[in-house]
Amino acid sequence: MNRSSPSRGGAFDKPVDQRVADFSESISFDYRLYRQDIRGSQAHAKMLANQGILTAEESEKICHSLTLIEQRIEAGSFQFDSQLEDIHMNIEQSLIDELGDIGRKLHTARSRNDQISTDLRLWVRDSIDRIDELLQDLQRAFISRCEADANVILPAYTHLQRAQPVLAAHYWLAYCEKFERDRGRLADCRKRANLCSLGTAALAGTTLPIDRDFVAAELGFEGLVQNSLDSSSDRDFVLEFVFCLSVISIHLSGWAEEWILWSTTEFDFLELPHEFCTGSSIMPQKINPDVLELTRGKSARVIGGLQSLLVLVKALPLAYNRDLQEDKIPLFEAFDTVRQCLELATPLVAGTRLKTDSIRSRLEKGFLDATTLMEFLIKRGMPQRAAHQLIGQVVRLATEKRVTLSELSLADYQSFDASLDDSIYDVLGTSSAVFAFQSLGSTGPKRVEAQISRWKTRLEG
Repeated sequence: MNRSSPSRGGAFDKPVDQRVADFSESISFDYRLYRQDIRGSQAHAKMLANQGILTAEESEKICHSLTLIEQRIEAGSFQFDSQLEDIHMNIEQSLIDELGDIGRKLHTARSRNDQISTDLRLWVRDSIDRIDELLQDLQRAFISRCEADANVILPAYTHLQRAQPVLAAHYWLAYCEKFERDRGRLADCRKRANLCSLGTAALAGTTLPIDRDFVAAELGFEGLVQNSLDSSSDRDFVLEFVFCLSVISIHLSGWAEEWILWSTTEFDFLELPHEFCTGSSIMPQKINPDVLELTRGKSARVIGGLQSLLVLVKALPLAYNRDLQEDKIPLFEAFDTVRQCLELATPLVAGTRLKTDSIRSRLEKGFLDATTLMEFLIKRGMPQRAAHQLIGQVVRLATEKRVTLSELSLADYQSFDASLDDSIYDVLGTSSAVFAFQSLGSTGPKRVEAQISRWKTRLEG
């Protein structure tokens, strides 16, 4: 049954054009807010009863009927109607159909403007909590890898050129740090989202004696939006959340790119779990890292959603404008995309195997111990620039001889500096180079062990 939206009221002399109804409906996507809309309406009804605007019996009937509506929506038996425009009017009309004038009283002292702001704040808060849980799961997966790969040394890169040796655990801890910053940004965003808009009404507040503090406490908000004009127009918390999601997607994309490279024959560092790979329709030997490639590719959706939202709000005057209806699709899509990527990333990290024999067989290539040798000379009193120049010449000699630095003879080293002795071999080779690191935050084994312990404590708390 199609019904004209009660939001049109009695000022109109003609029903809405069907083309306008089709153009302006949002129920096709904002139905996702039904839980938050019902929670907000129940809190509002309780407050109206406390303030004597509704009777206790009316409030109880409204809250009970809203619970039944929620159950019907979750069971799939609720019929959404695009003529009713949005989730708010669909639920309200169902309430009116069941309770008559009692249902018509629910919208007292509120507007769809403060209603949608409240719904979105509740939804963003719930979504932040879900993403935070998934980030913790991913961090735990990387910490588990630290233990499984405890003795593995990897070449680390700058400019995609081999640079210095690091423990595999040090690599995994780097991702824990990135995702911890993501969690910090989400926590900050949650503080600004977790303010109650309900009761600010359309744009100026209400003349009725409502209790906004009661509603905020009932819904678990930490405080109130203080200005009614700002309340109607503010979508900063949506922009901030999608920005946080964009940074997460960038971190996931960088990780995916690295593991795509590492899974190639050219790198041959790791073997991805086959249940997270696909094949080729023509080349039978192919095992393609499609999940990682899609994780990298889907970051474009999230970043694009942020740009859409920024452009959407860039020139809106106070207070509410219908443009803001368009904030939900990029918000929902950004959340869905990051959630799906995180849900796949954790088991993929846990199920991947480092190809230690392949890594070890080529670990001494690229002069990964050159910087450690340079710092050895610095400890002996040589100026850094002089040591840098000397080791560069040593590397050139080793390159010409097609040997590693540890394979050069002492005579070779003494041809550059006669004061050098056998002690130089104590820091040569990737294993010796790794153990030479001492600074806080470095890949030195003791430092890494301390960091793993710190992360275990943090993630178990």
